[in-house]
Amino acid sequence: MSDIGIGMISIVGILVLIYSGMHVAIALTLLSYLGVGLIRGNWAIAGKLLALAASDSISGYIFGVVPLFVLMGMFISVSGIGKDTFDVASRLFSGIRGGLGIPTVAANAVFAAVTGISIASAAVFTKVAVPEMIRLGHKPRFAVGVVTGSSVLGMLIPPSLLLILFGVLTETSIGDLFKAGIMPGLLLSVAYCIAIVVMAWRFPGYTGEITRQQNDSGRMPGRAVFWKLTPIVLLIALVLGGIYAGWFTPTESGAVGALGALLLTLGKRKLTWAGLWQVLTETGHVTVAILFLLIAANIYGRMLAMSGITGFIASWIGHSGLGLYSILAIYLLIVLLMGTILDSTSIMMIIVPLIYPVMHGLGVNFVWFGVVTVIAIEVGLITPPLGIAAFVVKSTLDDPDITLNDVFAGALPYVFIMILVLILVVIFPRICLVLV
Repeated sequence: MSDIGIGMISIVGILVLIYSGMHVAIALTLLSYLGVGLIRGNWAIAGKLLALAASDSISGYIFGVVPLFVLMGMFISVSGIGKDTFDVASRLFSGIRGGLGIPTVAANAVFAAVTGISIASAAVFTKVAVPEMIRLGHKPRFAVGVVTGSSVLGMLIPPSLLLILFGVLTETSIGDLFKAGIMPGLLLSVAYCIAIVVMAWRFPGYTGEITRQQNDSGRMPGRAVFWKLTPIVLLIALVLGGIYAGWFTPTESGAVGALGALLLTLGKRKLTWAGLWQVLTETGHVTVAILFLLIAANIYGRMLAMSGITGFIASWIGHSGLGLYSILAIYLLIVLLMGTILDSTSIMMIIVPLIYPVMHGLGVNFVWFGVVTVIAIEVGLITPPLGIAAFVVKSTLDDPDITLNDVFAGALPYVFIMILVLILVVIFPRICLVLV
C-alpha cells in the first residue's frame, strides 16, 4: 500500500473510531502510531515519534496562555461578576421589547470578553438568567435557547481559546486574531438582539409575555450600576487593552488577567479554600484535555506530512479548477457536519492541519480564515447530537421539566443567525479585518 493510501485510511479510521466512542486524542495518537509504523516499516521509529512529539509539541512559551486564560475564566465564574453584569444589562435594556432576552445576550457578550470559554458562560447564565426569565413570564424553551445561543460568544469575542489554538496551529498572530474577532462578535450579538425583538413582537406565544415589571433591576441606582460594572470593565481594559497597546504578549496577558481575576474574586469575598481548590482542579482538567489534544494533533499532523497526503490534497485541489470560495464552501460544510459529533477543540485539531497547506497555497489571509473557522465551529456547540453548550445548560438546570430537546429547539433560531453571520464574514472579509 502506498504512503498516501495509508494517510487516506487514517482519515477514515478517525471517523470510525470517533463514531465508535473512542476519545479523539487517543484515536489520533493510535492511528498516528500505526501510520508511521506502516510508512517507515519500523515500529521503534513510530514509538520515538510519539515521545518526541509529546515533549516538543507543547514545550513552547506560547502554550502557557492556555492554562492562564482558563484559570482567569474559572475565577470570573465564581466571582459573581456574571450576575452583576446581568443585573446591569437588565436595567439598561429594561424598556426594550424582548424582556430579559437582550440583557442576557448583552451580559454574555461582556462576560465573554474576560473568559474566552463558552462552557463557563453557559453554566453561569443558566444559573443567573434562566430562573429569572421564567419567573418574569418567559417560556422555558425561549429562556434556555437565549442562554445556549449567546454562550458561544465566548469562543469568538476575545480572548478566545479557539482563536489561541488556531494561532498556535497555523503560526498566526494571536493578537491579530483577537482584534479580528471583535467586530464579528459584536455583529453576532446585535443580530441575536434583533432576532429576540422580532420574536417578541411577532411570536409572543413563543417568547412568553412578561407578567411582572423588572422592578428589581429597574430601580437600581446609578451608583450601584457603576460599582457592579467597574470590575469587569477594568479587567477587559487590563487584558485586551494591554495586548493592543503592546504592553505585553497574549501569554503575559493571560497571567495578568488571571491575577486580576483572582484579586477581584478576593475583593468580592467570593473565594473560599474549597472554592479555590475547585477552581484549580477544573483548570487542570480543562488544560490537560486541551494540551492532550494538542499533542495528539501534532503527532497526527506529522504522520500526515510523512504520508504525503497533505501535499496530494493540495495538488489535487490545484488541478481541480476549484476556486477559493468553492473550496471554502466544502471546508465549512465539513466543519458544520463535524460539529454534530465532535467538540470544538477536536474539530480544530483534526481539520486545520489538513486544510492549512491548501489555504496557504491559495494565499489566504489566515487572520480572516481563523475567524471564519471559529464561527463555523461555534455552530457545532449548539447543534445535536453533541452540542456541548446545550449539554452544559441542561446539566446546570435545576428544572427537570426542561428537557434536552427543549434546549436544542430553543437554540435553533440562533444556529440560523450564526450561519447568516458566517456567510457575511465570508463575503465581506473587511468585517473582521477592519481593526487588524
